[in-house]
Amino acid sequence: MKRVNTFEVVPQTENNKECLLRLLDASASLWNELTYERRQNYFGDGDVWNTSEYRGRYNGVVGSATVQQVTRKNSEAWRSFFALKEKGEYANPPSYWGNEEDGRELRTYIRCNQYTIQWGKRSRLEIPVGQELKDEYGLGYHERLRLEVRGNPKWDGKQGRLELEYDEVSDTFRAFQPVAVPDSRLDSWKIKDFPEVENAQRFRNSPLASEEAALDVGANNLVACSTTTGNQYLYDSRELFGRFRETTDEIARLQSKLREGRYSSKRIRRLYRQRTKRRDHAQNALVRDLVERLYDEGVATVYVGDLTDVLETHWSVRVNEKTHNFWAFKKFIHRLACVCEEYGISLEVESEAWTSQTCPECGDHDATVRHEDTLTCPCGFEGHADLTASETFLRENSDSEIRPMARPVRFEWDDHDWSGKPHPHESPKEVRTDPQVASVGR
Repeated sequence: MKRVNTFEVVPQTENNKECLLRLLDASASLWNELTYERRQNYFGDGDVWNTSEYRGRYNGVVGSATVQQVTRKNSEAWRSFFALKEKGEYANPPSYWGNEEDGRELRTYIRCNQYTIQWGKRSRLEIPVGQELKDEYGLGYHERLRLEVRGNPKWDGKQGRLELEYDEVSDTFRAFQPVAVPDSRLDSWKIKDFPEVENAQRFRNSPLASEEAALDVGANNLVACSTTTGNQYLYDSRELFGRFRETTDEIARLQSKLREGRYSSKRIRRLYRQRTKRRDHAQNALVRDLVERLYDEGVATVYVGDLTDVLETHWSVRVNEKTHNFWAFKKFIHRLACVCEEYGISLEVESEAWTSQTCPECGDHDATVRHEDTLTCPCGFEGHADLTASETFLRENSDSEIRPMARPVRFEWDDHDWSGKPHPHESPKEVRTDPQVASVGR
């Protein structure tokens, strides 16, 4: 059984940071060059597997083993693309990791036997770099780049290929380490092995991991979640979308000042890049925060609505802007699936038709009225529309007993995370919703 350790990588000097960025940038260039050649072959009726040899061009910076791993990862992406096509599913060929002018997605892959991690008071990671970088940054012939590690491994097992990436918005390096964990060990691990976590089932394959959750993914609130344990979470995206719109308006203003025949500028491209990275950073943090909460509750299955048709036909210009540009539904679901897989949680996409209009008390969906976040029904029900939808969606798909819902919690984004320091009553980013609105029929 594969699991993933996620941790932060911290270069201790500017010299090490610059060296690491050069390594990631060269890996992105390699990926783009290989992807370009394969896309040219694919669209030109050529053989995507018949490519040039790139080791000679990139060995000096990233090293031959890393060139091999990036190439292998690219091949895996193409094999996945062809597998989806054979199943009759819609898929796009593997894409680029951005470009040097507009910004690249900086990442690389290190072979399992080419890196070492030592955990302890001074945890550290050592990775190989090419000889050119060694000479430029003063590393010995047999020396590797040494970096500090922050975090603790959740899983112990045979290590797999390491993925390293750089988040420009938060100026953070992150590492993802797959490990192969024997099923017998998963079955034997119990809560008592983790005394720092109280009343939490920490591992998915235990018989206790049987709870379920349902997500309503919306425009004003990115996610409303209800669980069979009786907890509800609401991630408010209004402030995020407001900043997204401000950047969009500034882009439009700058475009209006361009001379005839020009469509962009360095400033405009920078704003596009910042807007996208800011959105992705918030959504990635949301997914991880939510999945970790569900993981601690013993949730084994998460249901999410299939909104493909809705996204194609919605009449509202503002909602379309949120769903297609700001919301990025498909990218969000892909990230959710990856993190759920990392934690061993099953993600199931189901139809959520009428859940946002259905009254949980009388079951009617024709006479209900939604105004902003509130859903009302002539029968007397009044509740938070998105939370109601997530609970209704959960009841439609779950056969488990659903406990009475506790008072919901609303999270707000502060440019870093969705959770705040505990306060005597409430955290500024963890606000209890109005019980008159969020009671969801109770």
